[in-house]
Parts: sequence; structure tokens; C-alpha cells
Amino acid sequence: MRFCPCFGSDEVRAIADRDPVLLVSGMGGSIVNSKPKTFGFTTRVWVRLLLADMEFRKKIWSLYNPKTGYCETLDKKSKLVVPEDDHGLYAIDILDPSWFTKCVHLTEVYHFHDMIEMLVGCGYEKGTTLFGFGYDFRQSNRIDKSMEGLKHKLETAHKASGGRKVNLVSHSMGGIMISCFMSLHRDVFTKYVNKWICLACPFQGAPGCINDSLLTGLEFVDGFQSYFFVKRWTMHQLLVECPSVYEMLANPFYEWKKQPEILVWRKHTKDGDNNSNLESYGPTQCISLFEEALRHNELTYNGKTISLPFNFDILDWAIKTRQLTANAKLPDGVSFYNIYGTSLDTPFDVCYGSEDSPIEDLSEICHTMPQYSYVDGDGTVPTESAKADGLKATERVGVAASHRGILRDETVFQLIKKWLDVEPMVSKQSKTSKVADADSIVHMVL
Repeated sequence: MRFCPCFGSDEVRAIADRDPVLLVSGMGGSIVNSKPKTFGFTTRVWVRLLLADMEFRKKIWSLYNPKTGYCETLDKKSKLVVPEDDHGLYAIDILDPSWFTKCVHLTEVYHFHDMIEMLVGCGYEKGTTLFGFGYDFRQSNRIDKSMEGLKHKLETAHKASGGRKVNLVSHSMGGIMISCFMSLHRDVFTKYVNKWICLACPFQGAPGCINDSLLTGLEFVDGFQSYFFVKRWTMHQLLVECPSVYEMLANPFYEWKKQPEILVWRKHTKDGDNNSNLESYGPTQCISLFEEALRHNELTYNGKTISLPFNFDILDWAIKTRQLTANAKLPDGVSFYNIYGTSLDTPFDVCYGSEDSPIEDLSEICHTMPQYSYVDGDGTVPTESAKADGLKATERVGVAASHRGILRDETVFQLIKKWLDVEPMVSKQSKTSKVADADSIVHMVL
């Protein structure tokens, strides 16, 4: 079946003597299934192309529990689980592994797929020297379940490879999780980790993307394809209850070249005259804006109206996470490498309303499309933020690639092979496949 891209191709490969590699995904970078608590069928709810919005509302919409620190689904009959198949690699490989997606080779859901193929081609063996770590990306990057899961995966890779130290490769928010782990479990990190290669991490936040996500949501595709994906408003109702999102707000204590801002054209009436003026909110002042804009935000679930204002309990949690990552130090003997994206317009400041059409009530923002001012970056994370890791890096390299495209970029692959000191064992047999037009995919995904 070598001719059919739906089923891949046969290939002879060699297994080499390698230190184990653990791939760690970022925000939205793991398959998530809904599993009934009693009996019934397990359903993939993230990522999926068909019935995506309906399943998302039914199974993923959640509320934050300040007593536990966990984001808990509104559906009490099921729970969200990340599949562990293929040694954790299945969950971060092709995010919608349906036959349709494989046949058209929809690039944007081929997440770690190309990197996994590259590493296998360099002699890594799944379950012995190659592992993946996907997780419930709604949760805080320092939540106990994720920390214990990462610890278990490091122990597994160490043992399976015959006691060798592990090389980490993280993408985006996965870098924040590793920073948390390095601070909370420094002894474990020192024991098991040899190198950490970090890709496109929003170390100081992703201001334009996250600010707008909390105010208006996030849409993954444009045009007619949006009918098959989760809608912007639907995603918004989850994001306002996600600790992981609050943890990627712009760091107000970082010395930005220019402070990120939210700008709002406001309408004011005095003595019967209407005037408009431009108001500015920095990383600290924007909290009051979030509070005012989201004060009427709500959703309806199973006929019940649920209020979803800006969540100050989550903000308090996120502030502690920021303090934790700010104090993270690289242990002696561990090498750190940072690859960040460049050359793409990346949202930084966000503006709502206009001088001719100003906003009267701040709650109107939630139903307004934003206008951005841009800086250099990968389309999601500003280069300035991704470079500012605060760690003693062996090397930092900028690559002209998009936020997700960095996972399949040939220059990135060459750097990873150089830093891991590996080369391809065999040449893969060529195969052709139809690649779907990815221009309509919005790259503001973490």
C-alpha cells in the first residue's frame, strides 16, 4: 500500500544507540478524549473536524474549582483523558488521526508527526528511546497531575533506555510546564535530564494572542472551514476558565522594549455631545478591563445559565506560577537550547473599536473583532518573549518559522540533530501526498 498516503509507506529502518528523547507538547497540542465514568464509548473531542463545536460544548466546557486548582468539566457523566498509546506519541502526533485527515494530509493537525518521523529515521525507537508527553492543556502548568505525569514519563524513559539521561524537546507552553517542573522537582530534573531543547516558548507571555483570547476567544480557521471547527465564541467560554491561559498573560514585571497594551476607543457623552478618546491598558491595568468587559459573560449548559466573569481565583494562581517560573534555575550539568520563531507579524497590542465607531460599554468588546499592531515573532509568540528564557543557554537560535510550523521546519531539524549529535540512519522512501491549503489556518495557537 505504499502508493496510498492514507496508510503511509513501508520502510526499513535501523535502531541506533541513542539517549532517550521525550517530546512535550504545548497548548492545544494533545489529543483529548471524553471517557464515560461508567460505561459507553470514548469519544475524541479535541482535535476533530466533524461535529467539533457541538462535542466541544457538550464535553469540554469547564469551570475552575478554586478548592482544588483544577478545571472541571460541566459534563459530570464523563471525564477528559489524554491517550497514552504508542508510548505517549499518539496523542501529540496527528491531532485528528481520522482517515480523512490522513488522506488529505491537513498540515496543521500533523503536530509532532514530522519530528517523530525524523527522529525514527535517526535511529530512535518508540518505547525505548523515543517517548511523548501529552496532557490536559486546560489545567495549570504546575498542577499536580501534570507534574506527576511528567515525572513518571522521565522515569519510564530513563529505565527503558537502560538508565540513560533524557533529552527533552518541548513546544510552546510545554516549556512553561518544564520550567515549573524544574523549580518544583529540581532533584528529579537533575537526576533524569541531560539536555532541554525548547521551541517557541512564551516565557514572558504572548500578549496579543492571550489578551484577545480572554476577551473575544480564538478561532482556528477562517472561511468555510470554520463551520467544521470549534467556533470563536465557544472557545472563548473555555479559555476564561483555563489556568493555563492566565499563566501566559504578559509578564508585567518584565522590562519589555515597549509595554504591550490593550487599546479601546471609548464613547463619552457630555452636555449632549458625543466624543471618542483612546484609552490604554498595560499588563497591570488590563485586569480592570478584563473584569469590566467580562462582567456579563455567560453560557447556557443543559438549560442552565452559568456566569463566566474574569476569574480572579485563577489570576491569583497564575501569579504564583509566574513567580515559580521566574525563579527557575538550570541545574548544573543540564544543557539548555532555545529555538524561537522570527520573521512573521505577531500580534502585540490589541485595539477595540475605532474613532468613528467607539465602544460605549466595555462589555461590547466581547462581540468586537480586534485590530492588532505587530512585532517580530512566529505569528503567536513575540521573538522578544521567546528569547527571554532567563536561563543559562548553551545556544539560542532564531528560525524563520510559524508557531506550529517550527515543529516541521528543516532548519529546526538540523539544529536538533546537531545538538543531539545524531544523523539519519536510512533514507526514507519517497511518497507523494496531497497537502491541504493551510493559508486559512490561524497560527495564533499556543
